[in-house]
Amino acid sequence: MRIESVSEKADRAGQYYVKLSDGRTLRLYPQTLGEFNLYQGRELEEEELTRLRQSAGAVSAKMRAVRIVSASAVSARDLESRLRHKGENPEDAREAVAWMQELQLVDDLDTAKQLVRRGVSRGYGKNRLRQMLYEKQIPKELWEEALAQAPEPDQAITRFLDQRLGPEPDRKELKKTIDALLRRGYAWQDIRRVLSRRGEDVDGEPEE
Repeated sequence: MRIESVSEKADRAGQYYVKLSDGRTLRLYPQTLGEFNLYQGRELEEEELTRLRQSAGAVSAKMRAVRIVSASAVSARDLESRLRHKGENPEDAREAVAWMQELQLVDDLDTAKQLVRRGVSRGYGKNRLRQMLYEKQIPKELWEEALAQAPEPDQAITRFLDQRLGPEPDRKELKKTIDALLRRGYAWQDIRRVLSRRGEDVDGEPEE
């Protein structure tokens, strides 16, 4: 197989276009170009072309992993899922995640703690925080350690009630506020406890 051309400049993703004599075009990172000494007119044996593709796939997965982690906090499982969803080979995706972990660029516990801090800053309760950890595919054995940094709910609930409720709220206003707290992930028993201290009659369970 002959290399017909190699683009002079990299594209926005940092890849070069290598056109082969059979009409196919490979997108390769500079690391792969240098490793295989690729240039216009070079002949590639089929075995070498196979190794080239394998190497290119591994590098592509690693570079994509770096971009994903740079943009947002992700767990190892979440990162692997994203890589596979983007079209990376499953084996390359697993190896890229392992590589990122070796470099300490992916740490599930650190990611979990970041998510909890972010949720707390948005006023979320523990139920909503657990949902965030689940959606990011954080291993359950790390949840409690991450959630331990979340403050007790009473203060946050009290602050929310003070902002939403007047001195003598009617039933409609009270229900609307309770529903908002439930959506934020606060437990009903915690909401009821704080409301009771305020002198509100909130016996029973919230209505659906």
